[in-house]
Amino acid sequence: MHVFAAPNRRRLSVPAAASLLAAALVLVACGSDPPGTRVVRSSVKGTDGKTYWVENHIVRDRSGPRRREWVLAWAGAEGLRGKAAGTGAGHTHGPSASASGKVPPDFLAVIDATKGSPTYGKVVNTATLGPLTQSEPHHMQYTWRKGQHVYAGAMFADTDYVFDVSRLPEVRLTGIALGRDTPCGSVPDAFWTTRDGNAYGSYLGGPDVAGPCRYTNGEVRVGNGFGGTPGEVIRLDTRGRVISETPAATRESEHPDRCHSVPQIPVASCANPHGIQVREDLDRLVLSDFAEARNYLDPDTKLTDPTLLRNSLRIFDIANRDRPRLLSVSYLPTGPRKDMLPAFDEDRMVMENALTSLPSHRGLFASTMAGGVIYFTPDVMSPHPAWQEVFDSSAAYRRLGLDPPLTGSNAGSSWLAITPDDKYLFQTVMGSDPRWPLAKNSGMLFVLDVQKLLRSGPHPECRIDTQAEIGAGGADPDCPALVGVEQIKGGIGGPQGRVGIGPHWGSMDHFQIGKDGYYHESTQVHRVVTADYFLSKAGIDGDHKICMTDFDARTGLALDTSFKDERTGQPCVAFDRDAWPHGTVGHARPHGVLFVVSDSDIR
Repeated sequence: MHVFAAPNRRRLSVPAAASLLAAALVLVACGSDPPGTRVVRSSVKGTDGKTYWVENHIVRDRSGPRRREWVLAWAGAEGLRGKAAGTGAGHTHGPSASASGKVPPDFLAVIDATKGSPTYGKVVNTATLGPLTQSEPHHMQYTWRKGQHVYAGAMFADTDYVFDVSRLPEVRLTGIALGRDTPCGSVPDAFWTTRDGNAYGSYLGGPDVAGPCRYTNGEVRVGNGFGGTPGEVIRLDTRGRVISETPAATRESEHPDRCHSVPQIPVASCANPHGIQVREDLDRLVLSDFAEARNYLDPDTKLTDPTLLRNSLRIFDIANRDRPRLLSVSYLPTGPRKDMLPAFDEDRMVMENALTSLPSHRGLFASTMAGGVIYFTPDVMSPHPAWQEVFDSSAAYRRLGLDPPLTGSNAGSSWLAITPDDKYLFQTVMGSDPRWPLAKNSGMLFVLDVQKLLRSGPHPECRIDTQAEIGAGGADPDCPALVGVEQIKGGIGGPQGRVGIGPHWGSMDHFQIGKDGYYHESTQVHRVVTADYFLSKAGIDGDHKICMTDFDARTGLALDTSFKDERTGQPCVAFDRDAWPHGTVGHARPHGVLFVVSDSDIR
């Protein structure tokens, strides 16, 4: 291990993107730190022979020793407003500069999430990345457990980072997977960590180069290039080594009239996987298809051809963890709420899915971003999953008094998660209908009681199939019950200022302090954290805040007003700030969030 001194401020370069081969861990203990800040660096070598690093900027804690819980926020640099950023007033979209004129680094923010802590809500470390910049940090895994590494994807850099978080607030880099290591897929999205510590990752986009690509299992698929179709699922280890690439597409055309692509590939496929869920006890992995990524960024293309917004899910057998085997592709049905724009019908853009956890349950939920509804199938083991609509976001908007005008139509439903006890289902909704101005749009977080639905067994009655049920939440006795709704307005539009959003992503807190003074995993969830940012290049931005929401099954949801920004004193942690522990570099866009506890503080 090589230890050396480093300056307090790094000069950042912007090399071309590439991939992995974890090398030696290099720690830097600085002797000339900024006042009150400790700088620690670790690095690995990629398969391109270049060095990649994470540099911690840890704010000295003077509040005394205590066991802590943390929220990690995976954030992309936006830069300063005004002349320093060269962009004029307002938010920037694309490359930006810090006060020094350099492109600021992306980073993993470490936030104190310990209720009652003097530093509750404070950003105590920014672990900056280099040398890649402007990489659009996206998602990590959905939950973290003791001993696991954190897997984090950078969409535009086509790169995955693997972090050691065992000694928070310090973060170490243990591996990196670059685009050259995943030639058959692009645009990494979300991750799921298995009990052996390795992870699966969903890749939304097609091969780096258009044409045939051979996967590690020997199969070949023809794709139309970066950000296109078909996507894949990868297997990644804790050193960032890509164990396998597996096609998400079938060998034969899936549904030629449903699965368009631009340009059209010879074997039609809707395989653009976003959400990923795993049941190791059942040897199943589920992918939900979102959209052909590069064409989703073109508003004219995505609205004129709704089939580019996918309505399918894929179930894999993972009895051999390193060689997933595709078992089925199923399609969601449309519902009673017909939209003037078919792109906003109920079944469009299956962003996320949520698998039940208990051995007695095999149910699977799915939600659509453009459709704004939740679907359910009772048995993930079925060779032919049968889906039925069980909740429309219109009912949650009605609870808030916002329906009309807001409905589930293009509501922007995003993060979907079921509690470990299989009782409650959380959903974030961005409020991203471009037909409504910023002042009328609104995001929200809602939670459903799904116990009756799961108890109904293999033949649930609940179906949203009439106009009256859309806003009422269903008429059947086993339909999910709306427990609580919290309005989260957002407030920043896209480049044209016409779309504002609330929460896009979230994470459940499944840790509790025990009588022994240590944290323990729990099947019950009493709070969630959400992030208000989607994707500025899609014209849907956000107000760049991290909010904490308390949950009680009797009273519903309530914003935790004690989780405050350390500068403004207002609820929620704002990422629109000039100064960070790593310097005066301007605003940032937080996307993925995750609750984590240091290994020494959890049993």
